[in-house]
Amino acid sequence: MKKTIYLMLALGFLNLNAFAQEINWVTFQEALELQKKTPKKIMMDVYTNWCGPCKMLDRNTFQKKEVADYVNEHYYAVKFNGEGNDVVNYKEKSFTNPNYNPANANRRNSAHDLARYLQISAYPTIVFFDDKGEVIAPIRGYQKPSQLELYLKMFKKDDHKNIKTQEEFNAYYKAFVSNFKD
Repeated sequence: MKKTIYLMLALGFLNLNAFAQEINWVTFQEALELQKKTPKKIMMDVYTNWCGPCKMLDRNTFQKKEVADYVNEHYYAVKFNGEGNDVVNYKEKSFTNPNYNPANANRRNSAHDLARYLQISAYPTIVFFDDKGEVIAPIRGYQKPSQLELYLKMFKKDDHKNIKTQEEFNAYYKAFVSNFKD
């Protein structure tokens, strides 16, 4: 009886995941190359392997169909391990993690030089880049779908260029109507 229940639960879990929408993740290098052919903004999820809120962002936000559909249509999506050991070329510089310790791959590790360059001080952080690869803004912390939607749409439409003060952002935030369900 227990085996039957476990099997039913496992199949139910697999079926739910089969319908989960996937974001088309690419490397930062690939996104920068893709921008040359078809300009789009970049959304970079800077995460670490040990970060609980990073896993929640993946599970609760990025797996939502409306989020994934919007990101896939309007952005190049990048996953970047802020404590990983990838070599990344950006702005004619090569960024590495010279103090990376493979033994700490799933624990706290040294920050990657690109994460330092982007001034990442918390995980997760979502960094938005314009269609020429220039940083628009980093958004720190876990974002529910409705919270992320505000930034996705604001940066997509370049509304951020008209917001000069905290008061203007607060007004934009209050007027924003979310279509994404949390």
